[in-house]
Amino acid sequence: MNYSKLIERKKENNSRIIPEKLYKGACVKIKNSKKTFQVIGINLEKKICWIREWPFPSEPQKTVALEISQITLQLFCSEKFSQ
Repeated sequence: MNYSKLIERKKENNSRIIPEKLYKGACVKIKNSKKTFQVIGINLEKKICWIREWPFPSEPQKTVALEISQITLQLFCSEKFSQ
C-alpha cells in the first residue's frame, strides 16, 4: 500500500459519520446548525441524503438534500419531545 492511500484511509477513519452506518430514520446534526434533523432518504453512490427537521413542526416541512459529509453527529431519535 502506498503512502497516499494510507493517508486517505486515515482520513476516512477519522470522519464522525461512516456513510455505510447511516440509515433512513436516523437523527443527525449538521454543520452550521444547532437543529436536529431526520434522514428520510440516502443515495450512497452520490454521497447525499435527504433530511427534514426533527421533531416535525405542525406545518408540512420540505425536505432538503445534503452531502453526507455535512453530517457531524448521529443521534437517537426520541419519540417523546417537548413542544
